[in-house]
Formats: sequence, structure tokens, C-alpha cells
Amino acid sequence: MQVHYATQFVLPLPPGHRFPMAKYQMLRDRLADELPGAIQLRQAPPATDGELALVHTPAYIGAISDGSVDAQVMREIGFPWSEAMVERARRSVGATISACRAAFAEGVAANIAGGTHHAYAHKGGGFCVFNDAAVAARLMQAERLRTRGKPLKVAIVDLDVHQGNGTAHVFRGDDSVFTLSLHGQKNFPFRKEASDLDVDLPDGCGDDEYLHALDQALEELDRRFDPGLVIYLAGADPHEGDRLGRLKLTWDGLEARDRRVFEWAWQRELPVAFAMAGGYGTRIEDTVQVQVNTFKVAAQYAARWQNRPR
Repeated sequence: MQVHYATQFVLPLPPGHRFPMAKYQMLRDRLADELPGAIQLRQAPPATDGELALVHTPAYIGAISDGSVDAQVMREIGFPWSEAMVERARRSVGATISACRAAFAEGVAANIAGGTHHAYAHKGGGFCVFNDAAVAARLMQAERLRTRGKPLKVAIVDLDVHQGNGTAHVFRGDDSVFTLSLHGQKNFPFRKEASDLDVDLPDGCGDDEYLHALDQALEELDRRFDPGLVIYLAGADPHEGDRLGRLKLTWDGLEARDRRVFEWAWQRELPVAFAMAGGYGTRIEDTVQVQVNTFKVAAQYAARWQNRPR
């Protein structure tokens, strides 16, 4: 299974900043140690201006790139501007693009980071600069139309604890992309957009309630949409140890969540590209463990793809 990363491009943050930047390198190290024969680690290329412009406005891309972006926009993003921030944001998008291409060839592929679903076409927010899933979906549609001559439908299954408001806004009224979001009803963003299917979950939601809601959501997605690609945002922040999540999923509940998504796609022979999205554990090690568990489930399904009858 191809795993695309940009961990060497570290975003410089001031002391005490609440974004857990260290989790990406920690995750990469754990994967290299625990899944050495099951994954191929590949450095992500940066997304180009042209690729980003499939979703983002030229003015926003230019302002982020040269540092002329409005201070209020940077406050909404939550990071200080730097050239390193720009490079990392581009490579985070590039990693999801690469994972989508690999998924078409091999069935399952991953981005160690990504899931930047709060970024709109004209602005970022919530630690998200560019929207990797949205850009990758648009680029895959363009590439498949050019190479296969057929339109591609994409399902974005967003299981971060926060609603994918930027993604929902980008694809509003677009029947070629289905946006599904399971998220905390009272959690950020406090002004939500309309996804194709939103499932609002109460504070304290545990495994059984969550998994029942997910089953119903996947059934409805199946009734309403026929995708050729799934982009899965496998957020670690529904975990009970997450300081921002407000849900109560256990290790077992999150593993069951991942298995449901991959099994749903496997039964329909759909390629899956997945990204890690959010995770803000009180203990950063817990966030990384949730993500390692996701990769272990994904690797099992990647092996199925490799061994399936041709």
C-alpha cells in the first residue's frame, strides 16, 4: 500500500501552539516499524498552482504563496504565515492527489496528513490552508475524463469529528461529488454548511450510537450515489481521549468505523484514498495509535486488492 508523506516539511509554530505537528513524524515512524512489508513510503510532490486552481481562487492561491494574505484569514487558519507553511500545505494536497492515483491502480492508498476540510475556495480555516480532498477530487475527475473519456463521481466520506464545511461549500449543488459528514452537532465549526448528507452527533456519543449512524449513512449514500472513487477522512478526534472531540469512541469503536468504510468500498470494488484529518489527543500518543490502527485495517484491505481474482 502506498503511503504518501510530507513529514520533513515541518510547519514552524510558536511555543505552546495547540496544533500537534509532531504527530505526523511519530505516525510515519510507527508505520515504518510496524508495517514494513505492507506499505511503501513515498514523499509527496507539491500541488501546483494549476492543480490548486481547480478549487481555490487565483487570488487566494497567490496571497498564500507570497505572504500577502490578509491577517484575518491567517487568524482563521490558525497558523503564522511562513514559506514552510506554504510548502507543507502544497505537499499535503499533493499527497492526497498521489494517493488517489495510487488507489486507482492498487485499490487502497494513503496520505499521512491531509483531511484539510475547513478550507473554502477563497479562504482557509481551522488549521486548513488548501482543501486536499476537494482538489484531488477535481483533478481525478479531469484526469479520468481525459484518459478514459468518462465522467468520474467521487464520494468524500468525512469522519472527522468536525464538519467538513469547506468541502461542503465547494461542492454545493454539484451532483458529481457526494459529501458525507458525521460530526459533533455542537462542535466546530459553529456555523455549518450543507453537505449532501450531514449526520449530527450529540456530545458523549459512544461506539454503538456512532456505528449505527454510520451504517445508516453508508446505506443512504449507496441509495443516492454511485461513485467511482472514495476519499475517506479518517479523523482520530472522535476518540474518547481527544481534547477537542467531545465524543466517546473507544479504540475498538474506531477500528470498527474504519472496517465499515473499507468493507463498504471493497464490496463495491471502489478504490479508496484516505487521509488522517484531525486528532488532538490529551496524549499525542493516543492520537497516533488511533491512526496506526486505521493504517493496519487499510493494509488488510490493500492486501485483498492485491490478491483478488483478475
